Amino acid sequence: MQNEAQLEKDFIESLKEHGYTYRNDIKDRANLEQNFRRIFEKRNYCHLSDSEFARLKEMLTISDVFEASKFLREKNTFKRDDDTPLVFDLLNTKDWCKNEFEIVSQLRINTENSFQRYDVIILINGLPLVQIELKSILSSPKKAMEQIVRYKNEPGNGYFNSLLCFMQLFIVSNGGSTYYFSNNRSKHFSFNADELFLPIYQYADENNQKISNLFDFAKTFLKRCQLAELIGRYMVLVECEQKMLIMRPYQINAVKAIIKSIDENRGNGYIWHTTGSGKTLTSFKASTILKENEDIEKCLFVVDRKDLDKQTRDEFNKFQKGCVEENTNTAALVTRLLSDDYKDKVIVTTIQKLGLALNENSVRNEKRKTKGKETYAEILKPLRDKRVVIIFDECHRSQFGENHQLIKEFFPKAQLFGFTGTPIFPDNAVVRQISGMQASYKTTQDIFQNCLHKYTITNAIEDRTVLRFHVEYFKSAETANPKDKNYKRSIIKTILEKHNALTFSKKYNAVFATASINDAIEYYELFKQIQNETAQSNPSFVPLHIACVFSPPAEGNKDTMQIQEDLLQEQEDNKVDPEGKKSALKKIMADYNACYGTAHVIEEFDAYYQDIQQRIKNQQYPSSEYKEKKIDITIVVDMLLTGFDSKFLNTLYVDKNLKYHGLIQAFSRTNRILNDTKPYGNIVDFRQQGEEVDKAIKLFSGEDNADNAKEIWLVDPAPKVIEQLHEKVTALKNFMQNQGLDFKPEDVDNLKGDIARCGFINAFKEVQRLKTRLDQYTDLEQEEKEEIENLLPEALHVSFRSKYLETAQKLREKQYKEDSPEKESAEQTDFEFVLFSSAIIDYDYIMKLIADFTQPDKKVVMSRKELLNLLFSTSNFMDEKEDIRDYILSLKENTPLTEEEIKQGYLLFKENKIKNAILALAEEFNLALEALQAFVDETVKRDIFDAEKLTELFAPLELGWRERAKKEIALMDNLTPLLYKLNDGKEISGLGAYENK
Repeated sequence: MQNEAQLEKDFIESLKEHGYTYRNDIKDRANLEQNFRRIFEKRNYCHLSDSEFARLKEMLTISDVFEASKFLREKNTFKRDDDTPLVFDLLNTKDWCKNEFEIVSQLRINTENSFQRYDVIILINGLPLVQIELKSILSSPKKAMEQIVRYKNEPGNGYFNSLLCFMQLFIVSNGGSTYYFSNNRSKHFSFNADELFLPIYQYADENNQKISNLFDFAKTFLKRCQLAELIGRYMVLVECEQKMLIMRPYQINAVKAIIKSIDENRGNGYIWHTTGSGKTLTSFKASTILKENEDIEKCLFVVDRKDLDKQTRDEFNKFQKGCVEENTNTAALVTRLLSDDYKDKVIVTTIQKLGLALNENSVRNEKRKTKGKETYAEILKPLRDKRVVIIFDECHRSQFGENHQLIKEFFPKAQLFGFTGTPIFPDNAVVRQISGMQASYKTTQDIFQNCLHKYTITNAIEDRTVLRFHVEYFKSAETANPKDKNYKRSIIKTILEKHNALTFSKKYNAVFATASINDAIEYYELFKQIQNETAQSNPSFVPLHIACVFSPPAEGNKDTMQIQEDLLQEQEDNKVDPEGKKSALKKIMADYNACYGTAHVIEEFDAYYQDIQQRIKNQQYPSSEYKEKKIDITIVVDMLLTGFDSKFLNTLYVDKNLKYHGLIQAFSRTNRILNDTKPYGNIVDFRQQGEEVDKAIKLFSGEDNADNAKEIWLVDPAPKVIEQLHEKVTALKNFMQNQGLDFKPEDVDNLKGDIARCGFINAFKEVQRLKTRLDQYTDLEQEEKEEIENLLPEALHVSFRSKYLETAQKLREKQYKEDSPEKESAEQTDFEFVLFSSAIIDYDYIMKLIADFTQPDKKVVMSRKELLNLLFSTSNFMDEKEDIRDYILSLKENTPLTEEEIKQGYLLFKENKIKNAILALAEEFNLALEALQAFVDETVKRDIFDAEKLTELFAPLELGWRERAKKEIALMDNLTPLLYKLNDGKEISGLGAYENK
């Protein structure tokens, strides 16, 4: 079996074969800097004095990776000793092959607090831009990712105070699996408690075939010129978030296809990239590259609704501040179209506004000194014969009407490109009247001719870019007929019964799609009524927060008319009894204002609409802010069913007829990736549209043979998942028996050695993964529920969860201890704590349960044992569990305390516990309590560990250096967990480096 050292050696040999120069003489910071100096002088035709190079190093050592990345890509000026300027660049961004490519291995950057060593680093022009961390085949690449994150977050590391500040990419591999991700600031660069990991990619070829093997990856991704182009062109610096994105392979291939089509003037084309695949980033990059093309006069990015105009402009400006400006009206658009200013070369506009500008009957209406009345079209005539590129966003929508035809006729030399997640094919095309002639079909291919690149939902699901769907076709006697008087009441009661399970105890939220504005209003009122009735009969019932949004009657308002361009059902509905609909919307908005403390009015409807969208997106609110912030279900007609993304939306309730692209667009609101507590998007269909779902899947699968697409798109039926659960529970039983133990949670404590403990971790997490999936199946038959309970009774499951978390936490701690003899077995295990998190067991919830436990005058919700078992079965309090446990054990029964008293008591308990621990350490090590307490207080206050101050604590004891060093280490082993708690669970700067040293 190939070990890590051999893998590194073979990898270096493969890079040498691909033209890289191996510099085995570069092992430390001094060698690295001298090598950079040599290449810098050669590339810039200069010789630097030592003082000049010292100043250059100071100029280049930028502690902020985002600023360093901008510096890497720009022309820069350096003042020499004689005050003359030296203009230089660090990367050749015009000719990618005219850069110098080297590799180094086992580089060690020693700083005051850091002693890190890096496996392989690729130098481009002497700068370390790509770091490769390797693990043995038994280890998960995720461990290498965590190691990089740990290195990056360690104080004093070389990424902030050496040439490593220019690091752009990290690559991790165990030989068989290879991933890459971009470097970023710490706040964008961590594995947090919810396991919302870094954006991590696998490389793929033009046909989306994965390239996982390290040596195949080296032949393709790490080709020298291609790597330089990737860094220089296909990494995007997001200004507003101050972070770097690297484009996915399919995004890069799509941009290259557009550029090639333009360079060869091969006519129009479209990009079929599924919803949720990042089309805005792809189109932005295509637009910015075209901005550099001197043969192109203008690049127009055209959207089809006002809100998408603003959204797309904001997205573009997020990637590059100020790269597109607002077109407040058609006149402003015309001015920018005629402008020679470089910043006006890329323009974002709506198709309606552009159509108005090109219409021969549209007259300029602002005051100006001209003879007669000029139309916009006449003013824009100089552009007619210029080369223009027009990119249409979501070209499955309004690019089939008169405006599109007008654009084509006005710009005869234009090349048109469309992006769509759901193309129009003959099967889903709408019959249209063309110029008063007979009915005709229009497809995406009719409009844009060539499909330049495809990345379908089938590809995205297989890549885990988006989730699969769990579709439940709900039917009961009362929901069989929409005309039944109890139809809507029955649907609402069904939603109330299912919602908690579907949304992982309300961690996620839902959209409810209704057939008309009248239906939406009626459902909204019925939700209020039924929830009020339920609350009166059941005091423990917690009502869901229901919002409702539909567009108001336009009444000539251009903004509303533009919003409604693609809301066909709402347009029609608003023609009947507009005053009634307006009145209903006002009442809905008044309820919303009362619930959330807002002041929205119908005259500024867009602000209300935007507020709803933000609440759906920003779902992570603590229970204390639940009422003020969160929406559980949003009732809609057409809105939010296209073009809206939220990772915290996981469920769609459907009481409207959907088909083809409308169905796929609506379903796709639920399938954004978050973590393993969101295993799929839930669809609950009350209209029995299984046949339409099958048709849509087949049409949009993108496969020549789409017969197996359904298996890819839809989750396994419950019986199959239960069968898998049976296999995993049996495997866990067999594992325990092979260890000579019974299948009992308490016997986990008797496992011998970390290899056996890791075996338990790996076996039980597979059980938990399937259990998490099944918990969100709300269509289980009673027999299936009983089968799951018989297979793994809930009490047994909870106890095993507790043992998993206890064991995993100990193993995780062992990972970080360099001298641990069994560290390797722990390193090869993924703990996946998020599988054991709970959406409802937060700090407030557990404090309330503890308060309930102390009450003598009512039935205790949980016994002390049950309370502790619940606490230890969730990963929510990984670093506080022992403190909460000890606090619960210290409380007396029948001594009633309020929830606030419990919270205050717990804080005091923790404070006293730490004080007692420090007192015990002072006595154990014969140290002055005041001095030790002062050392602890100063360390936490300054967030810096000072080794000299630690040594001073032992000065009065007059110990030999060897004995003193042993005592220092022993003290810090005991003190570190206390410092961690006092520092709100965060690492103390310099402490990790001290422990490694």
